Amino acid sequence: MKKSILRIALVAMVGAVVASCGMEPTFQENDLLGLWQEDDTEAFVRFTSEKDSTGVYKFGYEWDEGDGVFESDRTNIDSKYGNGWFKWQLVKADLTEIHLMEYGGAELPKVYTVTKLTDTELQYMDDFKVTHSFRKVVGK
Repeated sequence: MKKSILRIALVAMVGAVVASCGMEPTFQENDLLGLWQEDDTEAFVRFTSEKDSTGVYKFGYEWDEGDGVFESDRTNIDSKYGNGWFKWQLVKADLTEIHLMEYGGAELPKVYTVTKLTDTELQYMDDFKVTHSFRKVVGK
């Protein structure tokens, strides 16, 4: 009886260790493509499939219509530096955005952890553990 309880406890412990070492979720870059609106705001972000010169990152841009800035303010410019442009890459659950500053060509990297990505929903967490939630915009 004592050996049976010990075996059950050992199997339960191994199962718990294996479960706690679960695999990191993997999300696909193609699911991120398109226009997203942050919940309860007028802030938008568009992830495009256009690649930068390295072929590693793709371009994206963001704007806030609550500030009187619209998507057309982003698309009718010659340079992808400044004006809300960034380069992005998604590897497993790590979303890297490199914001392209206008003056001096500085690049500011930010890494987010994607926690949910479906056809219609996107959620990610920043370095401060703040969750950002978005809905896919269709027809805009």
